[in-house]
Amino acid sequence: MPEGDSSVESASPSYRGHRYPVEVISHCVWLYFRFPLSFREVEELMLQRGVIVSHETVRRWCLKFGQAYAHALRRRQARPGDKWHLDEVFIKINGEQKYLWRAVDQDGNVLDILVQNRRDKAAARRFFRKLLKKTGTVPRVLVTDKLRSYGAAHREVMPSVEHRSHKGLNNRAENSHQPTRQRERAMKGFRSAGGAQRFLSAFSGISPHFRPRRHLLTATDYRAEMTVRFTIWEQITGVASLPTMA
Repeated sequence: MPEGDSSVESASPSYRGHRYPVEVISHCVWLYFRFPLSFREVEELMLQRGVIVSHETVRRWCLKFGQAYAHALRRRQARPGDKWHLDEVFIKINGEQKYLWRAVDQDGNVLDILVQNRRDKAAARRFFRKLLKKTGTVPRVLVTDKLRSYGAAHREVMPSVEHRSHKGLNNRAENSHQPTRQRERAMKGFRSAGGAQRFLSAFSGISPHFRPRRHLLTATDYRAEMTVRFTIWEQITGVASLPTMA
């Protein structure tokens, strides 16, 4: 179950100037980042519910609120584990090959992602420093594949951390790329590096929140866990603070 410091409560985003209620906005954002849907498919699902909203409006909502929701969910997460798994995969952006760097802890929680042009020492060093700054902590163990860039950057940025370099040890990080691949196919690729970074940053914060480790839970426990997670979603989006009808 997601944990966090209850003493740190962030205000929900401002919806000033939006004519649609927060329930509609947050639901559209949830649909888009939770399932492999296009903006037009979200538009169609909302139409079936009797809500007329254009796909372009859904796109603007996802750009404006997706990152804010993801940040709020991350602030509620427990402190990351002390064993970090790092991996990088190539992605095609307008026909050009880029690299998506990703770090997860031993529980599969996404720590950070970064889209870069290369996978050399400078790129690894940049990702290490961004990761340390974002998490505010240093791992006990760093697990990577055999890419030499990791070793070179590790010796420079965090030499005191144990580094395990072995292809078979890094399945957790490699598996964490699967939801991204699914979305990449559904979106027919990313249009720009900046767009990919913005989408994946929000996606990696929202999607895992609704993906508990289902295979470890009974049906009853799964439903209870999802109820908790939906309650947290309502709190961070501001739906929970709306007045209820008597």
